[in-house]
Amino acid sequence: MISYLLPTRDRPDRLAATLRAIGALSEPRHAAHDDAEIVVVDDASVEPVRAPKRVGALPVRVIRLDEPRGAAARNTGARAARGSWVVMLDDDSWPLDHGHLEAIADAAPEVAAIGAEIVLGGGRREDGGLPEVFVGCGAVVRRSAFLDVGGYDPTFHYYAEEYDLCAKLLLAGWHVVHDWRFRVRHEKVAEGRDMNVILRRLVRNNGWVMQRYAPDHERAEALEHVIGRYGRIARREHASFGYEQGLDELMSTLDEQPRTPMGRALWERFTGRAAARAALRREGLPPGASVAVVDEGKNAGEVRLALADLGRGTIVDEPTAELLIVGTLSPGPMVDAWQRRRRRGAGRQRVLTPWRPKGRAFDAGR
Repeated sequence: MISYLLPTRDRPDRLAATLRAIGALSEPRHAAHDDAEIVVVDDASVEPVRAPKRVGALPVRVIRLDEPRGAAARNTGARAARGSWVVMLDDDSWPLDHGHLEAIADAAPEVAAIGAEIVLGGGRREDGGLPEVFVGCGAVVRRSAFLDVGGYDPTFHYYAEEYDLCAKLLLAGWHVVHDWRFRVRHEKVAEGRDMNVILRRLVRNNGWVMQRYAPDHERAEALEHVIGRYGRIARREHASFGYEQGLDELMSTLDEQPRTPMGRALWERFTGRAAARAALRREGLPPGASVAVVDEGKNAGEVRLALADLGRGTIVDEPTAELLIVGTLSPGPMVDAWQRRRRRGAGRQRVLTPWRPKGRAFDAGR
């Protein structure tokens, strides 16, 4: 059995539309997984959530929480779920087809979680994630693995909680993959997003992740990178007040964080450096090739380090480069940048990505 898990709070119309979309998928293909269910977690909505007993052929259960728990509301839903695999969604995200069933069927025994291709309005893909970090509104997780590592840490509320969870999974010996046969639509609502709240949590929570898991010799530099990165974003988004609040919270709570530093090999998997190094090695970069790192984003520095590890390629400015390498390890922005450059033509310059999710995103027609 598989369980679709949807936390929700005070968005009854959005939830109803998402339930209808999931219900439209309920055809006999679920039979191969001994059927399926939907578990809705009401994260202490002002008006208790009302949902139909069934959508399509899928039974629906609603679990109500007494107080809001943010991302950790998923922990309650996962404990109550009957499925061995849990499809983690938001109340505004849903699978576009049955590709997740194929991904589950093909998952290797060591895989704890599968990240989806998450598409936003207008065709752009969701930000966030790394080669072994999924985005929370579109993932399939082994229920046993999720519960064994304790699920989401409630102190994070929202933002970077997936990084903390995936770090725990890796430390427990599991792998995280991206299989883009699993495709999710995220009807992301922009209204009501307080950038001061967001930047407060981003700098604090990402700093916590570095403090908890970075190797001893990497920790100070990793923290400095987080503080600098979100400081720049805060200035761009006019959210310096929230950023400063989050920075104060981070610095005052650093010593309280449970520290489980990763070894070098595991840390390079977590940051994406290992995936980038393996992918660029497969590309067979010729010695001495001139390379430009373009469209830089999440963990661009790890792409540069992977190039240095290989000892091939000389970093130059884009106009003089023979090869262009997209400089982000977040899957959605990485593929978006690759496709933009392919559409407008790169001239004599070949365009590479530092890794590739499994699936259809690199097909010529996409």
